[in-house]
Amino acid sequence: MSLKKVNKEMLNELYELIVSVKSAEDCRDLFGDLCTNKETEQMAQRLRAAKLLLDGKTYNQVIDETDISSATLSRVSRCVQYGNGYRKFLKQEGSENENN
Repeated sequence: MSLKKVNKEMLNELYELIVSVKSAEDCRDLFGDLCTNKETEQMAQRLRAAKLLLDGKTYNQVIDETDISSATLSRVSRCVQYGNGYRKFLKQEGSENENN
């Protein structure tokens, strides 16, 4: 399928499906069907890199710990600084953990 055939409705269906997942096990099953192992690993690597950047780690420290490429780390860093997702959800996760 051409990317030109992907529309907002299809993307919204994906997002709605993801937010309907109730457990880590169900999420693993869904991502196992939606993504290759490599794609899932890359998302996990980006998430860890974002957490480390938010914790104040340097680029070199993040690369050493995650083996992420400098180009991908640069993109993650821009998203951490200027995006909404990482900062919103990783900070939220950290505050919930501090309260427990």
